[in-house]
Amino acid sequence: MTDSFRDDLPAVLALSPVDGRYRAATEPLRRLMSEAGLIRERVRVEAAWLAHLAGAVRQLPGASLPAAVRERARELAEEPGQDCASAVKAIEARINHDVKAVEYYVREQLAAAGAGAATLELVHFGCTSEDINNISYARLLREARALLDDTLTARIATLAELAHRYADLPMLARTHGQPASPTTLGKEIANFIARLRRAGGRWGAVQILGKWNGAVGNFNAHQAALPEVDWDALSASFIEAQGLARNAYTTQIEPHDWIGEYCDALCAINVVLLDLCRDFWGYISLGYLRQRATSGEVGSSTMPHKVNPIDFENAEGNLGLANALLRHFAEKLPVSRWQRDLTDSTVLRNLGVALGHTLIAWRSLARGLGKVDADPARMSADLEGAWEVLGEAVQTVLRAAGVPEGYERLKAFTRGRAIDARSLAEFIEALPLPGEEKRRLKALTPAGYTGLAARLARGI
Repeated sequence: MTDSFRDDLPAVLALSPVDGRYRAATEPLRRLMSEAGLIRERVRVEAAWLAHLAGAVRQLPGASLPAAVRERARELAEEPGQDCASAVKAIEARINHDVKAVEYYVREQLAAAGAGAATLELVHFGCTSEDINNISYARLLREARALLDDTLTARIATLAELAHRYADLPMLARTHGQPASPTTLGKEIANFIARLRRAGGRWGAVQILGKWNGAVGNFNAHQAALPEVDWDALSASFIEAQGLARNAYTTQIEPHDWIGEYCDALCAINVVLLDLCRDFWGYISLGYLRQRATSGEVGSSTMPHKVNPIDFENAEGNLGLANALLRHFAEKLPVSRWQRDLTDSTVLRNLGVALGHTLIAWRSLARGLGKVDADPARMSADLEGAWEVLGEAVQTVLRAAGVPEGYERLKAFTRGRAIDARSLAEFIEALPLPGEEKRRLKALTPAGYTGLAARLARGI
């Protein structure tokens, strides 16, 4: 049995679609956020601590590692091997403790490389299980963020291409679902890019913390064993060697505030993407966007003509599932009774589920974005039927000219009635404005009334 000990489970028997129906989509996360991934990371941390401790506290018996032992520790710290997880699980089945099983596995591996009894006692020296766990999760979540960030960057790049392609394509805006001042399709897409960049920057700025200070965060056992060692500094140097920032003030567990921030920030990205999915769904419904049909694909079991926006709907559903979990993590994980309780343990094991639903959604979105095209004729028809939206322009020009009650004039003329080019031109002609201003207003069309939208879209 290898690290792929779950891969022989048929997808149709998986309890969760993350590991069933969507197994291929979540594959990149499996090496990180599966139980096998967590076990491998724990082995890496145990081995890295042994090497760091032996190098820093030379007075410890067994700190002088023979070359073969030092090399095996290095290998375990870098890549534990394909059989690592199942070997650890076999030990856990005997002793019923997941982290202690990792310690025993590392000891077995070093003993086979020639480590003596004193050296083996340095494995897990001064550690509580949470020292191993919090560093492991921190490193895994850092890697998961990098993986997901690459995916998000790719989605933003696709959106930027669409924003530039459709920068000049006029589109009737809708506020409260009603016709409003026109925009361009590219500018509406650019809005999402700006939001995603900001949200992504917030996620990327979350500092990933680690703690390494024993059973209740005070180095009790360390001081009892070797009071002359600066354990505080040694802890800091080890955590920084893992590429993490140190949290010096903790109970038995690192308090998970940063994980709450991480989950909350990822949730915010997903909210923006959910908003995008709903808008694109709506534009497809209006006919502003058309979906390219995929050969052989069925849109409806009974209506052959259907090309449904299923990718945007799938993304929306998975974003909702991800965020339900992420919000729970953000609220629950920073809360632990006194110096610790175990409620965080099972919750942390579900981090991969939330990240999995997030990745599924982001990949579904890629498929949806990859097969939409604008329908300029459909957009033009809506614009041509909405001359009343130019009322905003006319009343603002009246204000600028100092004409009293410009807004009220346009409200009386436009509200609740059909307006066309001719009736608007006649209304403008009767206004107390200079001839040049009248000519400028009468030259306006809904399609041409887009302000700086095109420039803003091209500038994203």
